[in-house]
Amino acid sequence: MIGVCEVLPYEVLPAGLAAQVEALEAAAWPGAGSGHDPALAPRTVLLREGAGQGAVAACLTLLHKEIRLGGATYRAAGLSSVVTRPDLRGRGLGRRLVTAAREVLAADPGVDLALFSCDRELTPFYEAAGFERLPGTVLLGGTPDDPLPSDRPGFDKSVLAAFLTPHAAAARALFTGARVPLYPGTTDRLW
Repeated sequence: MIGVCEVLPYEVLPAGLAAQVEALEAAAWPGAGSGHDPALAPRTVLLREGAGQGAVAACLTLLHKEIRLGGATYRAAGLSSVVTRPDLRGRGLGRRLVTAAREVLAADPGVDLALFSCDRELTPFYEAAGFERLPGTVLLGGTPDDPLPSDRPGFDKSVLAAFLTPHAAAARALFTGARVPLYPGTTDRLW
């Protein structure tokens, strides 16, 4: 049995949970480094075994940043490090986790839109959880001096979004087919 989703600030995860999250991320992305930039206000969304008190079954991190596009500022959040424990895959936990994360962001008055990239083959998975693909959109990760575009050679990425406020929904066309200056920094180079 898997409990309800928990949302916790990344920096204050209890040591045991933090170690489990770090181990899941390291197994999924060997050599990618660990941790998230505190400047991005990371919050971890967890699904745990048992009545929600057991081992981590699946997790992701929500990252937050203001971005400017078309002369306006938008409060963006992105999904990062989405992972389900290998022995629990195929049970719908990932979809449950990502759907819960979208609901958390939709209820957050400090977020205008969710915006992130994923491997192209995962696009239907995120669409089923309520996100929409933005055709032709490229996220510019990294920094302005050392950018990491989501369309760089060797990447096969889609950009997905959820427009959560009227301010963001009115800018849907602006975000579609655009090169969006995300620039989350050197730790979370492309969320």
